[in-house]
Amino acid sequence: MFSGIIEECARLVAVKKEQENVHFTFTCSFVGELKIDQSVAHNGVCLTVVSIEDQTYTVTAMKETLERSNLGLLQVGDEVNVERSMMMNGRLDGHIVQGHVDQTARCIRVEDAEGSYYFTFQYAFDKELAKRGYITVDKGSVTVNGVSLTVCNPTDDTFQVAIIPYTFEHTNFHAIQVDSVVNLEFDIIGKYISRMIAYQG
Repeated sequence: MFSGIIEECARLVAVKKEQENVHFTFTCSFVGELKIDQSVAHNGVCLTVVSIEDQTYTVTAMKETLERSNLGLLQVGDEVNVERSMMMNGRLDGHIVQGHVDQTARCIRVEDAEGSYYFTFQYAFDKELAKRGYITVDKGSVTVNGVSLTVCNPTDDTFQVAIIPYTFEHTNFHAIQVDSVVNLEFDIIGKYISRMIAYQG
């Protein structure tokens, strides 16, 4: 379980393909605090630490994860947003994030808001999935590359988020441009409510 509050950006230092799996090796400031089997969210994808060596750690992504997220597009040198799992005795500053990416979206617009930024994203709309809560709602929560954000101006297949300077500088939002692909996790509460309503209907 995560909160969507990014700790920092980790840098990808190696990629190794093994059959349908891909092993990603990263470096970041808290490598020395990690343990084998620990969960870390990478651009919002919950992955398990499988090895730690020389101030780097490695995680493994399977085929479904690669197909559903932007991890398969990563290249050595890229930055990813990382967050360790949430401590239950802490404050929930973002929202409830599972680390289970639902799909990707594409950035279609970046606007300067006199210091802050507005990013607009477009994703593939599926009416049946929308009935199950795979949608965005105005002032609701959404996770973009692991970052907990508030939705603005949603349509069936687009939404906007406002990014303050701190978030822009301390996450990989500073690298997102038009046509960049990002990971989305829709709000789990909305999914549960949609599911319950469907059973009542």
